[in-house]
Amino acid sequence: MAPDPQRERYTGPLKAVILDWAGTIVDYGSCAPAGVFVEVFARHGVPITMPQARAPMGSEKRAHIAAIAAMPEVAEAWQRANNRTCTDEDIDAMYREFVPLQIESLPRFADLIPGIMEAVAEFRERGLMIGTTTGYNAEMMRVLGLEAALGGFEPDCIVSSDIVPEGRPAPWMALKAAALMGIYPMSAVVKIGDTIPDIHEGLNAGMWTIAVAATGNELGLSQPEAEALPAGEREQRIARAHERLHSAGAHYVVDSIADVPPVLDQIVARLWEGDRP
Repeated sequence: MAPDPQRERYTGPLKAVILDWAGTIVDYGSCAPAGVFVEVFARHGVPITMPQARAPMGSEKRAHIAAIAAMPEVAEAWQRANNRTCTDEDIDAMYREFVPLQIESLPRFADLIPGIMEAVAEFRERGLMIGTTTGYNAEMMRVLGLEAALGGFEPDCIVSSDIVPEGRPAPWMALKAAALMGIYPMSAVVKIGDTIPDIHEGLNAGMWTIAVAATGNELGLSQPEAEALPAGEREQRIARAHERLHSAGAHYVVDSIADVPPVLDQIVARLWEGDRP
């Protein structure tokens, strides 16, 4: 159907949400990938810290490994350990090691994040379709998707980073998900995730963006670890996560997926006023 020339701005309802996986749907703290990155580099004689492992989180996993290897401290450690710089062949080799290790670990980190099923019920009640995108590849998602389905979570589509030309922060996964669901315009879609690349993916796709600060990579703690922190320290860390995600351009930042539904009302109100992402 041709666009109405008299209607320059979309003022209709929201039609879909597109969710990230680790740190948003499952795996409180996004712990599964971080630990495997540490192990893979250790196998090559290069110790990396957890903050280094987490810094590129949200990216396609080979690109994530390359980003870690390019960090000055890691590059220097690689040179000392291997007497040469890290090459593309080394990145490929580490990625080949990463994939089976990650697949093996996924069932241990597949618990649904508290509030996800209640949020899904709210999304469905609103008539929204539910897409997902991820830095994991399709092989990994066959494992994680099955585990999530056993817990009751089944989205309308799963788009992995290896079936598009480029992963985050490029918009292609989010746009692919919208296409699979038959949803447009992009201003009727909300992209939700826990990392800066998640937010940039949504922004580059022309979507509204909601970041989750407490259950994902920015806080970077499992639920027991987060709950073990003194209340004041936990609140300060979550506040810093909010600030980083706001600074990255997120339209809204909440603590977890459970806090998303009321924000959708704010987005709908803005659409009615003719606002755009």
